[in-house]
Amino acid sequence: MVAVFVGFGLLIGTLFGFFGMGGSFLVTPALLVMGYPSTVAVGSGLAFVFGTSVIGALRHRDHGQVDYKLAAIMTVAMTIGIEGGKSVVFFLEATGMADLIINVAYVGLLAAVGLLTLRDAWSDDDDDTETSSDLADRVQSIHIPPMVTLRGGVRVSGTIIFAVGLVIGVLSGFLGVGGGFLLMPAMMYGLGVPAAIAVGTDILQITISGAFGAFTYAQSGSVALPVVAFLLVGSALGARVGAGATNLVDEDEIKGYFAAMLLAGSLAVASNKLGTVYGIDLLNTLSTVLIFGAALLVSGAVVLAAVCRLRDDRTGTWCRLTTS
Repeated sequence: MVAVFVGFGLLIGTLFGFFGMGGSFLVTPALLVMGYPSTVAVGSGLAFVFGTSVIGALRHRDHGQVDYKLAAIMTVAMTIGIEGGKSVVFFLEATGMADLIINVAYVGLLAAVGLLTLRDAWSDDDDDTETSSDLADRVQSIHIPPMVTLRGGVRVSGTIIFAVGLVIGVLSGFLGVGGGFLLMPAMMYGLGVPAAIAVGTDILQITISGAFGAFTYAQSGSVALPVVAFLLVGSALGARVGAGATNLVDEDEIKGYFAAMLLAGSLAVASNKLGTVYGIDLLNTLSTVLIFGAALLVSGAVVLAAVCRLRDDRTGTWCRLTTS
C-alpha cells in the first residue's frame, strides 16, 4: 500500500502541476473507493492539497503564470466558503446521508464540467469560440465596484470574483476538493483569464485555502496522516514536472486532458456507488481501475506531450497522434 500511495502521489503531482488542481478531485474519490469514511476522505484530500500545492505554486511563479490580485480575492472568498461546506458535511454525517450525497454531487459536477470542457477543447468552430468569449465579455461588462485589472488585459468586478470564490469555497469544503476543477473553468470561461495564468493562479490560491480546509478537518481527527504523507512523497517530483509542461503544451491540449480526468473521476464514483448498492464487485473493481488508470494515462500523455515539444518533433506521426 505504501508503494501504491507513493506512485499515485507521483501521478497526481504531475496532473496537479499541469492543471492547477490540488489532486483531491482524485484523492477523495479514491479513498472513498478504498473504503475510508467520507469525512476522512474529504479531510485527507484537503491535507494533500495543501502539501502538494506549495511545490507547484513556486514553479508557476517562476514561469510568470500567477495573478496575485485574483488569487488574493479568491482565497479570502473560498476560505469563508470552506467553513460553510464543512459544516454541511458533518451535518449530513450525523444523519447518515453524507456518503450518498457526496458521491452523487461528485458524479454530477465532475461530469458536467468535464463535458463542457471537452466540448470546448474539441471544437474548431469560430461560433463556439465566440460563445465562450461572449460569456467572459458579459461578465467583464458588469461594472460593480471595485473593478480589478488582471493579467492578460482582463478587467472585471472584484465583487463578482468574490462571489464566484465564495460559491466554489462552499463546494470545496463540502466535496473535499481544493476547488480547482471548478475554479479553473470559472476563471477561463467566466472571467476570460488565459489558461496558463488560470492554472498558476489557481495553485497559489489552493495553497492557502487548502491549508485552512485541512486544519479544520484535522481538528476533528478526520485526516489520515500516513496516507497523506506517502502521497506527498510522490507528488513532490510530479508537481515540478507538470508545472514545467504547461509552458510546452498548448491551451486546447490542457483543456482536453483536464476534461478526461474529470470524466474519469465521475465514472469511477458512479461505478463504485452502483456496485455498493447492488452488490456487484465488478463495478467496484472498475471504479478502482478508472481512478488509477486515468491518472496513469493522462499524466503519461502530459509528459509525452512536453517531451515532443522539447524535441520539436513535428514530423513524428506517433508523437502527434499521442498528444492530440
